[in-house]
Amino acid sequence: MAETTKSYAATGRRRTSVARVVITEGTGKVEVNGLPFEEYLPTIPLQNELLAPFQTAKLVNKFDVKVIAKGGGIKGQAGAIKLGVARSLILFDAELRGELKEAGLLRRDPRMKERKKAGQPGARKAFQFSKR
Repeated sequence: MAETTKSYAATGRRRTSVARVVITEGTGKVEVNGLPFEEYLPTIPLQNELLAPFQTAKLVNKFDVKVIAKGGGIKGQAGAIKLGVARSLILFDAELRGELKEAGLLRRDPRMKERKKAGQPGARKAFQFSKR
């Protein structure tokens, strides 16, 4: 019977993006939606955003990461993945919570698009006012 490695799953969200993150102890292989993360996240800043929780916790190349990201754009998905990774690291070791929180990695970005109001063409815009 194969030896089972423990995995830690968490969800991260940013604006309209949602990322389901599963980390297992391994060699540092990161896969987002079936692709290597370097391919899925095209720029270095986005790649660094995904790796930020590992760098803060000094656990680079200690975990394999599998991510399913949906909704929003690439930037929103990268932020959602970052939060999901940070939350799953806390499940691995609760002692990491302090330094991850201090680095701001456990804060969800709550900004959303404001809803359109009835009787107006947009969320805040009003139809042109005519005095006469």
